[in-house]
Amino acid sequence: MTSRRSTSAVPPEKTIQLGLFPLSVQLRRIQPSFNEWRYYGLSVQPDLFGGAALVRNWGRIGTAGTQRVDLYPDEGAAVNALIAMIRYRLKRGYIVTQP
Repeated sequence: MTSRRSTSAVPPEKTIQLGLFPLSVQLRRIQPSFNEWRYYGLSVQPDLFGGAALVRNWGRIGTAGTQRVDLYPDEGAAVNALIAMIRYRLKRGYIVTQP
């Protein structure tokens, strides 16, 4: 018995390949039927104490939105958190936009 994998709902021309260790990414979720126009931005930046910060910006497209800064001991830990957040947001219906 062979198993079939379901195909992605997003057409291949709409997908964007991320780098191996991205330091920033922009996501968006647009669903006009629900009056939903959302964005989510993530970036890893160095902090003043030798660690790294994951800066998250989110909100409705066209507004200033909300910003949150999470501190990590090094850039590797911050990138791991960024990758986990990207996975979570993609499951929630966001798509990666061109930088």
